[in-house]
Amino acid sequence: MTKKIEAFIREEKLSDVKEALHSIGIVGMNVVEVHGHGRGGGVTLTGRSGSYQVDMLPRVQLNIVLSDHNVDKTVETIKRAAHTGSRGDGIIFIYPVEQVVRIRTGERGMEALMYEGDIDARRLAEIAELSA
Repeated sequence: MTKKIEAFIREEKLSDVKEALHSIGIVGMNVVEVHGHGRGGGVTLTGRSGSYQVDMLPRVQLNIVLSDHNVDKTVETIKRAAHTGSRGDGIIFIYPVEQVVRIRTGERGMEALMYEGDIDARRLAEIAELSA
């Protein structure tokens, strides 16, 4: 069926992640600016007036809904493009999606998710090419 990937990444890695996702055929996504922290609890900054804790760090949340068979490739692409090796690189959540409905056309399921040239359209073209 379908899954939703919700990835929280560093703001400065957004362009790298978008380019990497586009290169594998992920064309539909939502991006939201968020603030939060994970295990690290934030960062301690030191200035002239002393040190202070910043516990709500700016991050970007990516939301992508896609076919089950595209999840692993997409997650690996996000991990590779968002990785810096430092604390705070981010986290990815994967959720089941019960149904998808495109408002304009009423399409449901896979038909509602597909775009021309996207990862599923590329896959179908490859299958058709191999069977020809």
